[in-house]
Amino acid sequence: MNLIKQNWTNEDIKDFYNYLNTFSKGEEKSIWQQRIINTKLKCIAVPSPTVNEITKQIAKGNFLSFVEKFPWENWTVSMIVGSLICLIEDFETLKKHLYTYACKVDNWANCDGLKFKFNNKNKDKFFDLGLLFIKDEKPFVRRIGLIIFFKMLRYEEYLEKIFTILNGFNNEEHYYVNMMLAWIVCECFIKYRDKTKIFLQNHKLNKFVINKAISKCRDSFRVSNEDKQMLLQYKIK
Repeated sequence: MNLIKQNWTNEDIKDFYNYLNTFSKGEEKSIWQQRIINTKLKCIAVPSPTVNEITKQIAKGNFLSFVEKFPWENWTVSMIVGSLICLIEDFETLKKHLYTYACKVDNWANCDGLKFKFNNKNKDKFFDLGLLFIKDEKPFVRRIGLIIFFKMLRYEEYLEKIFTILNGFNNEEHYYVNMMLAWIVCECFIKYRDKTKIFLQNHKLNKFVINKAISKCRDSFRVSNEDKQMLLQYKIK
């Protein structure tokens, strides 16, 4: 199928679904994928390298035309849509489509697979977008907001603000939001050990998040054995 198009029609999208299915690894793999991802979307078990190559081909054309159709027939195509949204250069257009995408998401993988392209011109805009998303009532919109902050930990200038954000989630109840909070705390400790240690002394994290974060640190090869032992003092019984 020709994937480099200037205009994607509804008929093209139908043909694309059929095309994707030709790469399926079968029912057994699809059932396994559905169980791991925990989504209500149909899973067809297309290998990741194939999905990445297909996405690259679509991106060579007017991929925004594809995104605007918002194909959502199965989990694989939803991941392709998410990857293409991250390639949109105009931030307001990206913001609009990302929110639509986030509201449709029902699983962790659609969130974690997003690959944002940060730079000095858009990083503050992304941070503000994260602040907007974490206030949403939909849990996976909140998780995507936290994913933004997780991936922005490369910029130390946002660290203290992220600590403040973490403390604001002390009453969070959704499992997949709490898990993302724990990943952020773990990554903070790995990247900024001393500052995160100070944060842990006065944090307002809920029991699940702090204990899971410590567990993740203790499982990491990037944390010393001494620190793994030290972190046990912050566990909540």
